[in-house]
Amino acid sequence: MSRGKKLDLFIGADIDDGWREVQSPRKSIISDEILEPSKHFLHFKKEKRRGKTVTLVGPFSLPKNDAEAILKTLKKKLGCGGKYSESFMEFQGELKDKLKELLLQENFRFKK
Repeated sequence: MSRGKKLDLFIGADIDDGWREVQSPRKSIISDEILEPSKHFLHFKKEKRRGKTVTLVGPFSLPKNDAEAILKTLKKKLGCGGKYSESFMEFQGELKDKLKELLLQENFRFKK
């Protein structure tokens, strides 16, 4: 193939032949309802990303700016990195025990 020519593939499918984009529903349902900390039922997840452990805790039903403020104080107390996305807080490292103590001080509850 020479450098100047583009490869033109035509499979034969046409949008007008009944093809359409598949739209799958969102896996997690994000609620707009705002709850006070004592009414939350949080749980932990542990994932491996690029060979490193990430601790997820949630789902939080808080306004985004309040959740990010809590996240900032937790990251400072734990000395780790993290982010808030899709109602879950992500922390770098395996921090379940320390994190649970700090969130219990903030009056959050957990599933057993």
